[in-house]
Amino acid sequence: MINSYLEQAQLNVEQQLINAELEKLEQYLNSNAAPAVRWQYQIPELGEGGACSLFGYLQDEPFNLNDYVSQNTQTTAKLAQLQLIVDYVIENTQLDWYGIYQNTATPEGDQLLKLAYFGAPSRPLFPLTAEFATGSNNVQVALSGKGRVINNVEQYLAAGGEYYTCDPKVKAEACLPLFNAQKQCIGIVDGEAFSTDFFDNATLALLIACCIKIPHFLV
Repeated sequence: MINSYLEQAQLNVEQQLINAELEKLEQYLNSNAAPAVRWQYQIPELGEGGACSLFGYLQDEPFNLNDYVSQNTQTTAKLAQLQLIVDYVIENTQLDWYGIYQNTATPEGDQLLKLAYFGAPSRPLFPLTAEFATGSNNVQVALSGKGRVINNVEQYLAAGGEYYTCDPKVKAEACLPLFNAQKQCIGIVDGEAFSTDFFDNATLALLIACCIKIPHFLV
C-alpha cells in the first residue's frame, strides 16, 4: 500500500517512517473523540481571476457544506473523522494551514471540495480543469496525481518556477494526492507553512500516512 502510493504520487520518503506514522495515527483515531463537524464556514472574497482569496475580505454568507454532501449520520461520522485527522496533523506538525479536499461533481462541473481544514478562511471549491491548474497547486496535483512539495517558495519563484502566490506569508507548501482502491486520484490534501524548509522526511511521512488513511472517510 505504501509503496504503491509513493510510486503513483512520485514521492521519495522512507516506507519505514510512513509505516510508523500510520501506527501512531491509528492509535490517535482510536483513542480520541471526533470533534463536531463544521457544516458552515466563512469564506473569503476571490481575487482577480478567481484563483486566490482576498485575505481579510470575507463574504457575507457562510459556505454551506451540506449543499454538496448529504447531512446524514454516515456522512457526519466520516467528516468528523476527517476533522480528527486534521487535528492530528496540526498537533504533530504545527502547520499553519492544512485542508482535506475531495473530487466532487457539482452543477458547475467537477470540483475539489474542501471537507475539513485548519487555518485562515479559504476558498471551498476549485474547478478541476486544465486551465485552472495553471494557477492552482491543488488542481494541478488533483489532475496529475503527483505530489508537489515546495520548501522555499521565494527561491522556487526566483528560479522561474510556476507558483500562484495567494498568501505572501506562505514560505513552503506540500500538496499531496489521495487515491482510491483503483488508484484513481479522488482528492488532495494541502499543507502550508510560514517558514522555509518545513517539509522534511519526518513531516512528509506523517502527511503521507494521513493520505493513505483519509480515503476511507471521504464522502
